[in-house]
Amino acid sequence: MRTQKIVAAVAGAVLALTMTACGQGGDTGGGGGGNGPLIAIVSKGFQHQFWQAVKKGAEDEAAAKGARTTFVGPATEKDVEQQVNMLTNELAKSPKALGFAALDSRAAAPLLQQAKSQNIPVVAFDSGVDSDIPVTTVATDNKAAAAEAAKHLAEQIGGQGKVALVVHDQTSLSGKDRRDGFLDWMAKNAPGITVLPPQYGGGDQLESANITKSIIAANPDLKGIYASNEGSAIGVIKGVQESGKQGLTIVGFDSGKAQIDAINSGLMAGAVTQDPVDMGRQLVDAALKAINHEQLPKRIDTAYYWYDKTNINDPKIQAALYQ
Repeated sequence: MRTQKIVAAVAGAVLALTMTACGQGGDTGGGGGGNGPLIAIVSKGFQHQFWQAVKKGAEDEAAAKGARTTFVGPATEKDVEQQVNMLTNELAKSPKALGFAALDSRAAAPLLQQAKSQNIPVVAFDSGVDSDIPVTTVATDNKAAAAEAAKHLAEQIGGQGKVALVVHDQTSLSGKDRRDGFLDWMAKNAPGITVLPPQYGGGDQLESANITKSIIAANPDLKGIYASNEGSAIGVIKGVQESGKQGLTIVGFDSGKAQIDAINSGLMAGAVTQDPVDMGRQLVDAALKAINHEQLPKRIDTAYYWYDKTNINDPKIQAALYQ
């Protein structure tokens, strides 16, 4: 029902955007300097260190290639309506290309159609967009990365016991893929492990912490927890600490100071990290190629790595971590 309301609101916004766009021309605003092409980037969030790392990669590549970027995202990764409003505002600037990581592809569909009608190429990134409008998707193979997390969690608990998962959302492709990749690996490879139904914390640290405490209280025999993004992982860490539960195995996704500290201290077993700086660079590079009408592959995979106390200081891992 909430998505239906947002879609209805977007329909009105598209009409206003169409009228606005007709009165605009050329590039406006944007970071960087010069008169290079403007690439508007709308992410799923802004406050997590992951998004700041994507932003840095995008800005560095834009500066190197003579382009300009804007980078916006909602305060939390569950605020679909705010993201839709930001997408409306960015399209009103008539950028030469749009980078977009959708919280809810259905809610954004009318605006993506509007971008297509204005000949603004859309490059999906991170969670991607459940649509055929993007010219390519720059993203981690989230199912494979989540399966890697599942494999390590299963090994840590000896292939036996009960585990839980706290997922950032069930509407974005990254949320669904990081959930399903974990569940599929467990179903196929860990017959001795019982997986509790996924719980969704919106990537919010406080909500994820409260969910974690509720799971622990209801399941005193719990052996492990998987968290699907930076905010979820920080929340799970806090929830476990506040519950006083000992002996739980925690595996996470992404990096950031809180997870790195938790791994170094032994509170967290390990996590899968993406390479967000490289994701930002490749996003801008793909957008510039799209502007120049160059052919792009349907998907551009970015790297992921499992890291724990045994390899966290490896130069290859260090290059992908962000704090």
